[in-house]
Amino acid sequence: MSVLIAPSILSADFARLGEEVKAIDDAGCDWVHIDVMDGHFVPNLTFGPPIIKAIRPWTKKVFDVHLMIDPAQPYIEEYAKAGADIIVVHAEADKHLDRSLQLIKSLGKKAGVSLNPATPEHILEYVMDRLDLVLVMSVNPGFGGQSFIDSQLDKIARIRRMIGDRPIDLEVDGGVTADNAHKVIAAGANVLVAGSAVFKTKDYAANIAAIRGSKAAA
Repeated sequence: MSVLIAPSILSADFARLGEEVKAIDDAGCDWVHIDVMDGHFVPNLTFGPPIIKAIRPWTKKVFDVHLMIDPAQPYIEEYAKAGADIIVVHAEADKHLDRSLQLIKSLGKKAGVSLNPATPEHILEYVMDRLDLVLVMSVNPGFGGQSFIDSQLDKIARIRRMIGDRPIDLEVDGGVTADNAHKVIAAGANVLVAGSAVFKTKDYAANIAAIRGSKAAA
């Protein structure tokens, strides 16, 4: 199973966001992870659709747009039009999860569901066949730079078993580094989101390669 690296631009230099997106593209990222926060569902504010639209021309890589907003459904179409390729909604923030996933798919985008650390995976059972991606939060959402919550490794493994042979990506976001990525991969994840671990130095290519290289230890 190939491992994809999706740097989170939450840790990028916001004053140079377009250039930062191009830089991680040049450095070998697979996807660009965009954390959308509303100051309500999570305690932070980040990117609206105009920002997504503004940085879209800087890369052809997949835009993995993670909506940490409540409600999400009224804004899904705006993010789709702005340039998202994958739209991920939170199970905890969506009263009509199945309807939101149908909407995402109807807009021609890939659909994902994210689970916070305390949310059990069984919530996925009745929407699994609508999913292209499951995102496991391995920190409590809202801020970058947090430490990985080890209890999520068992959850990742259980979700991988639930997915079975379905063509669904299993993504992990929060505290992923070159030191622990091999554990996340071994548990069953194939998409790793990394913010601080990529943007901590200017050598983004080396940082991405170090995380990707953890596969050898898995």
